[in-house]
Amino acid sequence: MKKRWLARRLLLFILALFVLLYANFERDGGERLSVSGISPAPAARRPPPASEALRRTPRAELRLEDIFISLKTTGRFHGTRLALLLETWISTTKSHTFIFTDEDDDHLKAQGYNVVVTGCRSDHSQQALGCKMAAEYEGFLASDKRWFCHVDDDNYVNGQALVATLADFPQDGDIYVGKASLDKPITAHELMEGNQTRQVKFWFATGGAGFCLSRRLAHKMSPWARGPRFQETSAKISLPDDCTVGFIVEERLGVSMVHCPLFHSHLENLMLLDRASILQQVRARCPLVETRREAARIRSGPPFTVQKERKRFPQSINCFGRQVTLSYGPLGDKMNSVELKGSFSKEEDPSRFKSLHCLLYPLTRWCP
Repeated sequence: MKKRWLARRLLLFILALFVLLYANFERDGGERLSVSGISPAPAARRPPPASEALRRTPRAELRLEDIFISLKTTGRFHGTRLALLLETWISTTKSHTFIFTDEDDDHLKAQGYNVVVTGCRSDHSQQALGCKMAAEYEGFLASDKRWFCHVDDDNYVNGQALVATLADFPQDGDIYVGKASLDKPITAHELMEGNQTRQVKFWFATGGAGFCLSRRLAHKMSPWARGPRFQETSAKISLPDDCTVGFIVEERLGVSMVHCPLFHSHLENLMLLDRASILQQVRARCPLVETRREAARIRSGPPFTVQKERKRFPQSINCFGRQVTLSYGPLGDKMNSVELKGSFSKEEDPSRFKSLHCLLYPLTRWCP
């Protein structure tokens, strides 16, 4: 009987002690919170989970000035190819276009253009091209831009379409977007230790049509692209600069290239592009790689072609106004350029860039 009584007393004592400690804890906690000017939030008003907060956070709007447009040229084309671009699309993107060349030009600098003299050779060799691409890459990393977009001096860049296209991608994702010049992955032989080689296959976006890299992905390329390493990587696969970018992204990092039909080079028949109203505001989207299965299909299958995109996006292929880049160049005994009527004859405007620019920007002072 006495043991049962002692057990009850002990249980009551422990319970009372627990209540006192709990009350003291609540009082001290409240005082600490009130000292810092913070009152305890009621349970019903807890902050949402991190995933929900991210969903609620609006995505920062992409602007043209967020894009590092890198133009590769050479001294002998300053007065011809480059002059045409300065007169047309670069006039609308001057502050965010960076001209990488092998020859200094005081006249361009005096006009306020962003000219970067690379110190690279002026020929079209693998070493010279790799040297310039490395300089472009370093220039982008030193900037505060969100996207790196490379183009050649025979490209027309539609700035508004470029922004619209890149804005569709996750801004904090690993994105490599452009157009392949081949209908299958390129095969290369990577030089290994002991003078051994291994076969590798990967897609690459041709530099002649232009391509873009998100900042996050560009940073991940650093182990194979910073400083002299870009040219070293290029030498390992014995391929030029645009192939090297594809090798680093797809083979080293395992990120699939996004094939986009809105980029165009002189390697395709530009005369096949349909003539249509260039001002028609039709939104064309690049197919995004949303699942691993889709990524594997794109990586192993043929790239997206104009003919396939015509079936997939019939309303978008007919609109020059939404093409991101266009180009021109000789095709046999003809000029390979878009079939576009305008106030300039083909003799006056063989590239059709002036005609295109005047349709996009009709208030340009020299437009008829």
